[in-house]
Amino acid sequence: MENKIITDLDKDWDIKYHPDIKGVQIIDGKNNFPISWLNQQGYCEYQLYLQYFQGIKVGETEAMSKGTKVHNQLEEKFQKTATPSTFQEVLDLSKTQKILTREMFVIAPQEGIRGFIDEIWMTPEEFIIIDDKPGNRAYNSTINQVRAYCLAFKNMINDNRKIVGALRQRGTDNIFWSEEFDEDAEKSIKFLIERMNGLFNGEKPFIKTKNTNKCKHCRFQSYCIHD
Repeated sequence: MENKIITDLDKDWDIKYHPDIKGVQIIDGKNNFPISWLNQQGYCEYQLYLQYFQGIKVGETEAMSKGTKVHNQLEEKFQKTATPSTFQEVLDLSKTQKILTREMFVIAPQEGIRGFIDEIWMTPEEFIIIDDKPGNRAYNSTINQVRAYCLAFKNMINDNRKIVGALRQRGTDNIFWSEEFDEDAEKSIKFLIERMNGLFNGEKPFIKTKNTNKCKHCRFQSYCIHD
């Protein structure tokens, strides 16, 4: 695969910042949130409330720090062999050869989501959207996150090639879960995004996890009124 750095996705959007929710932007009149929040939402919605509505700050776990270190190492290695191109140039080139890009920014104002995809393989047959995770187990939360990346990517292209979402064990070549981003997957993630908007608009309550093991290891445990 040829490594490409996409250089032209820093479009100047008309961005406003939500007055009450840290991290939520308002783009084209619609709430827009980081796709990574879907992983946290699947772990415990109340964490989202404490961190972004209440503004509570807590330190990183050892696992989070380790993950950041491995991620940065992979990015440094990629940068050494990658050459710059525009997004359209990469899409056109991938119709005849295999292209790899990392840390691609995706945004879908109409869906209200944005984020950075860890890695994308673009081939003449398909696009493979890869999200790196610790371990090798696919949780609903991580599946939802990669589905949202697929949705945002789909909204940025005009291409009939198949889109596949995949989870890979961080620091390895082990892709332990994948699925075609089909109509059912798209419908499922759009439903979840609507729930997130309901949380932001105060139409739905933040639901605390029922898994006591999650609570025991939660960084926000001392702030949680549900304990």
